[in-house]
Amino acid sequence: MASASLTPPVLVGRSAELAVLDGHFDASRVRGAALMLTGEPGVGKTALLEAAAPRASEAGFRVLRIAGCPFQRGVSFSALNQLLQPLAEEIPALPARQADTLQAVRGLSDEQPTELLAIANAALALLERSTVETGPLALLVDDVAWVDRPSATVLGTLARSLHTGPIVLLGASRTGDESFLGNIGIPEYEVRPLDDVSANELVAERFPAMAARVRRRLVAEARGNPLALLELPVPLNDLQQREQGSLPAVLPLTERLKEIFSTRVAALPAATRKLLLLAVLDASGELHILQRASGGPDGLAGLSPAERAGLVQVDAVTGRLVFRHPLTRSAVLDLSTSEERRWAHGALAAELPEGSEHRARHLADAAVGPDDQVAALLHEVAYSTLRRGDAVGAITTLLRASDLSTTGTAKARRLAEAACLGANITGDLGNVRALLGTAGHADPSGVVSLAAATAAASQLLNGEGDVDTAHRLLIGAIETHTWPEDTEMVEDIFREALNTLLMVCFYGGRPELWHSFEDVVKRRRPPTSGRLLPVILGTFGDPAYGALPVLDRLDHLITGLHQQTDPVRVFGISLSSSYIDRLPGCRGALRRIIDDGRDGGAVALAIQAQFLLANDAYAGGQWDELLEITDEGLAWCETYDYRLTASTGHFQRGLVAAARGDGGTARETADRLVSWGNPRGLGALRVYAAHIRALSALGSADFDAAHRLLRALVTPGEVPRFMPHALWLLLDFAEAAVHTDHHEEAAAHVAAVRGTDIPLTSPRLAMVTAAAEAMANPDVIDHALFEAAIATPGAERWPFDWARICLAYGERLRRAKAGGAAREHLDAALGTFERLGATPWSARAANELRASGIPVKPLTPVESEGPDRHALLTPQERVAAQLAATGLTNKQIAAQLFLSPRTVAAHLRSVFRKLNVTSRGGLRDALTGPVP
Repeated sequence: MASASLTPPVLVGRSAELAVLDGHFDASRVRGAALMLTGEPGVGKTALLEAAAPRASEAGFRVLRIAGCPFQRGVSFSALNQLLQPLAEEIPALPARQADTLQAVRGLSDEQPTELLAIANAALALLERSTVETGPLALLVDDVAWVDRPSATVLGTLARSLHTGPIVLLGASRTGDESFLGNIGIPEYEVRPLDDVSANELVAERFPAMAARVRRRLVAEARGNPLALLELPVPLNDLQQREQGSLPAVLPLTERLKEIFSTRVAALPAATRKLLLLAVLDASGELHILQRASGGPDGLAGLSPAERAGLVQVDAVTGRLVFRHPLTRSAVLDLSTSEERRWAHGALAAELPEGSEHRARHLADAAVGPDDQVAALLHEVAYSTLRRGDAVGAITTLLRASDLSTTGTAKARRLAEAACLGANITGDLGNVRALLGTAGHADPSGVVSLAAATAAASQLLNGEGDVDTAHRLLIGAIETHTWPEDTEMVEDIFREALNTLLMVCFYGGRPELWHSFEDVVKRRRPPTSGRLLPVILGTFGDPAYGALPVLDRLDHLITGLHQQTDPVRVFGISLSSSYIDRLPGCRGALRRIIDDGRDGGAVALAIQAQFLLANDAYAGGQWDELLEITDEGLAWCETYDYRLTASTGHFQRGLVAAARGDGGTARETADRLVSWGNPRGLGALRVYAAHIRALSALGSADFDAAHRLLRALVTPGEVPRFMPHALWLLLDFAEAAVHTDHHEEAAAHVAAVRGTDIPLTSPRLAMVTAAAEAMANPDVIDHALFEAAIATPGAERWPFDWARICLAYGERLRRAKAGGAAREHLDAALGTFERLGATPWSARAANELRASGIPVKPLTPVESEGPDRHALLTPQERVAAQLAATGLTNKQIAAQLFLSPRTVAAHLRSVFRKLNVTSRGGLRDALTGPVP
């Protein structure tokens, strides 16, 4: 055979094995040696031989290949001829008898091949002559067990004689197979399955669009077997690979995998296969269940052939039956008929207690047609699945329950509930219309169920921003809904309806929407409703007046978040924490939701969780982290068409742009929010835009513009109900009013705030309330209030607010000629603003310091045009900036520059400040042109 290509195949996770092969070749240059690679079918022995061929060539070996074949196992010398063919031209140079012997083996002589020892000696002489003429030889023999017997005998003799010259033999055979190299004492090297890291890498490389959770399932099933890792995804459709469709409980096998795993199962007695099928579908491994389901006390005796074949074993510790390889389960299922599977499901269901989730699922799989009783059981299972955190599984179960429903009303109800969960939890807005359409065909009575109304309202709200239609739809459905007996399931759908209505009221931003929410909850709330709703309404809907009575309850809920599996409840608790500064306690739970979304689970909740973490990052001064978080969240919004939800991410990025002095981005973001929100009556977006514009104006000391913007939102002397964003505007309004000589407005607003629960709600709100009150006094400097605000315990958690208070105090002190005291606070403000990259605020603090007689080096933003735009960047900052501009993450940049991601983040913060940009997109523009 021809020598292999010199291009080595890329193998994942095989560096140790390749090092062994390289060492084997190095050791065989002077004294030949043989090595046998062993391992389970599909583990990668052939791939290693393929990789060994070019490596041997690069090491100076001439490569000769032999591959055993089951169809040629009865053809004498078929394998040996593969070895002789590429050496055919050298055979005539051998002594006549040896040449004739080999030509006879090749069928090119009238003589019959002589005894095998003579053939082996002639072949060895040919190989030794070739090493003299062309250099060392590498003999690669794949599927050794399938080599024909005469060739096997000759090759075995050669393997024992390789020490006479630079000849290396490398064979590959399945573990346990008999072969010519198995009993002659040559070394063996067992090729082990890939570790989990390498297995994940291999699947991700070959199937990049596959959801992470699906990939983990395949990795667990394949047990590191590379062939299984590459073949198991093949029968899955695109939706299943992206986890938008459910995976089967037992993964199907391709034909290649069937050849490996099904052959041994097919050879078992029928009774044994029957027991194995029960074990596969039961999945618990409990022997007593198998014994009862099999129909008799002696039923387990049928397992013996499978145990002797090494397919299953009884765990010595747990006493449970386990399959030695998960794909044996797939083989068992693949070899069974649909009738056999229905029998097995029915037999297992009969042995499980009433009310068991497993019993309900077995009954559903045993059903041959619609069955209302089973459908009702499965309906209950769907919601227990949801509360465990598996929203995708809950929807799949609801769809199966719909299939089993005999009446159009029941079928439509379950389809609508699946649509509702899809819209609110898993991000499946695109499928809502189709599911509701199918539900309408199933039940053409025209009655709009609560679930259907919620699903439709969620689509109208998140996709179109149509708050008024969504509000009317939800209120009408809640008002007319009749509560059935299954109150626990009602609670779940009612919860989704109220969550959707809550967001309608929030984004609508109008008091009348909130009042109708309060009214309908009082009159229509089912008696089983949990205690979270008052917490959400008090802390998120009306925190100025409703937060304080429920704070203890919320703090208790936050402490238990690490044990909470229900993603909807986690989101509700975290949402309750957003305006009252309790989000740090929710970070871990929110990250779990985000990870689930990345895996294709609760995507809609994951988007909301991203933006809640971004809120926390803004308050905590982690603005670069905010930009990274919202990048991902906004990408999800675009993919799943959550256009209204995206406005929150744009608002957060707009705040950072405003604080950092990127006026263009801030204006563009505010204009986009207004142009999309005003025609739809989205009051929250109007508030978002005004906040961005006002903060930008405050940074540039345009206090008149800031006051005009904020005065449209704030009525001095009043803190309206149901305006949670007012808690974020207190400091802004006080500063704008004071700098425009509207001290009475600032004082009236502070007095109104003091009349609410706001200062008692969190240390940050107490800090900004004290600072606003100190600012509002035009006659004297209220040192006690300023210093109390600055000394707030934990104030470092809110660095931007704290630095602004230091700046305000320093300004007052400087104007009062207390230069020494002013410098302390102005220095603190300047240092914090610079760390945040808040360029206009740094300029304000620096100007105040200069006015007090302290020289401060000016930080002039680098222009985006001209040859000196990089002048302020250090070499390391310049390299980091150029890599960031190409789209690399901080982690990727750190790997290239041998730095930590934290150091890279620090470099980029400095770059953003020096170049006066706030995003990586702006960084690309700032770096356009020649680099000095």
